[in-house]
Amino acid sequence: MALPSIRASAGLVAALFLSVGLPVVGACGGHRGASAPSGPSEPARRLHALFAEEWEHEMREHPVWASELGDMRGAALWDDVGLTAETRRAAHDKDVLARLDAIPRGGLSREDALSYDLFRRRYEEAVAGQAFRLYLFPINQRGGVQTADEVADALPFTTAKHFEDWNARLTGFPRYMDQTIELLREGARTGMTHPKVVMRRVVAQIDKQIVTDPTKSPFFAPYQRAATATAATSVSAAERERLASEAKRAISEAVVPAFEKLKELWTTTYLPACKDEVGAWQLPNGRALYAYLVRAHTTTSLTPDEVHAIGLREVARIRGEMEAAKAKAGFKGSLKELWDVLRTDPAFYFADGAELLVAYRDLAKRIDPLLVKVFRKLPRTPYGVSPIPAAIAPDTTTAYYRPPAADGSRAGTYFVNLYEPRSRPKWEMTALTLHEAVPGHHLQIALAMEQEDLPQFRRHGDYTAFVEGWALYAESLGEEMGVYDDPYSKLGQLTYEMWRAVRLVVDTGIHHLKWDRQRAIDFFLENAAKSELDVVNEIDRYIAWPGQALAYKIGELEISKLRREEAARLGAAFDLKAFHEAVLRSGPLPLDVLAREVRGADRRAPPAPSSSATAR
Repeated sequence: MALPSIRASAGLVAALFLSVGLPVVGACGGHRGASAPSGPSEPARRLHALFAEEWEHEMREHPVWASELGDMRGAALWDDVGLTAETRRAAHDKDVLARLDAIPRGGLSREDALSYDLFRRRYEEAVAGQAFRLYLFPINQRGGVQTADEVADALPFTTAKHFEDWNARLTGFPRYMDQTIELLREGARTGMTHPKVVMRRVVAQIDKQIVTDPTKSPFFAPYQRAATATAATSVSAAERERLASEAKRAISEAVVPAFEKLKELWTTTYLPACKDEVGAWQLPNGRALYAYLVRAHTTTSLTPDEVHAIGLREVARIRGEMEAAKAKAGFKGSLKELWDVLRTDPAFYFADGAELLVAYRDLAKRIDPLLVKVFRKLPRTPYGVSPIPAAIAPDTTTAYYRPPAADGSRAGTYFVNLYEPRSRPKWEMTALTLHEAVPGHHLQIALAMEQEDLPQFRRHGDYTAFVEGWALYAESLGEEMGVYDDPYSKLGQLTYEMWRAVRLVVDTGIHHLKWDRQRAIDFFLENAAKSELDVVNEIDRYIAWPGQALAYKIGELEISKLRREEAARLGAAFDLKAFHEAVLRSGPLPLDVLAREVRGADRRAPPAPSSSATAR
């Protein structure tokens, strides 16, 4: 799972339609095929001017996201998340479409026409989603204002200005909280609330922010790290002490009182207004809302019923493959008995989190040099493996990925969950690492960011079906790369594929067919070997994030189908490395556009050389 930035936690609509990375600010990028000897056409110049202007607008509208990814111009600010801001953004999106309409598509090159269509689609879907007011979900158990301190993990703290900007954010935190509370109150008033069963988890997260000693606040972490840092910094000890004193005062006088205000609202007003049952069907216009989310997350016209049926077929198919893998492993019992062993045998678990982290890092180092077996081009941007912050580890999933900063100031990060290591089996680690790091999220996202001939919104776009579909497909590449070298790691890969197939069933079951939470948990446990702790956290994630979990399997099915089609069409001429290049060369794409691009890839001129590393 690619981690959405904090702006996504301010409303699901942001996670759907806004990009996940930041380019070099102010550049609009080149455009393949747009330049003739006399230069780009007038429509092309107008189109790319609009792209650049809108990118700058995104940076201004989302200063937290911008600073996370390297643009520090708004590093002293939180996003404007109030109702007035949302009304302004809705009007702006409609205005962008009107301005795009004034640019004649017929005067564009093929590549610019593709960018035009993708840009239009992005804003049309945003406008279509306005009626559902998804921004009224600013908090769930996986993130929101209560985890805003995590922004600091993505920021540099090497100059006095970096610390001063952070202190300014601390001082300005009450406004950000007040706007979040405004959204929560409106959500409670209109019935746009999550179920109680997941929102009760937030109480402990709020409590961790209400401290009497400001040095114990998660927001003080940059100063704690600076005190022990060995990296070069331009901040003297005396200057750091002054800035730390200002931060302590801001935490005591601004941050903690803001969280006390949130706690009061949460316990007296918001949590009581949350739903007793689970499922988007009970929200205002809930069925239409969920159908919209299904379309948006999968980039298809599939209905919830169609997705549910696909899920049931995939569950049945994968069970058959699991039976074959079980036989290969020499296990004589039933699948259920095998899963019980996989969940409970201490041999499949590490004793502590430190051992688990070392094993994840060793596995990543083992996979890295094998990429050349299936890829011609590799990203130059590195990645690291780090623990998920302890404050949220009990309430979140097994792992996730955070993209790098586009200015090169921060590598990509593969975050792994070390909470309760005896619920983190060894047999899942290979598939998980292939998905979150390479050749999954890091390889795909970093390669896209480095495609300097693409407009910025395409280099940093986020079509969930493409991004997560690719990462799930990447898990299967362990076969060609030779990393599934024991039957249990192969069972782990099938378990992870089953996990995504189960999602199609339980997500639609919860939000469309009115399944209760326990039925969803039971279906998951009946069909996959994941631990009960992981299953419960997963189901609660689907409850709070309707439709997002569908994108993985739908995207993977499309990429796998395209591979089979191209292999059949080209026969002995099929080149897996060339296929992967065709899938990844244009940045993230909706699935229908991806199919068109891949099918025509060998009938067009190759792209201009990029700055990415080349595997030889």
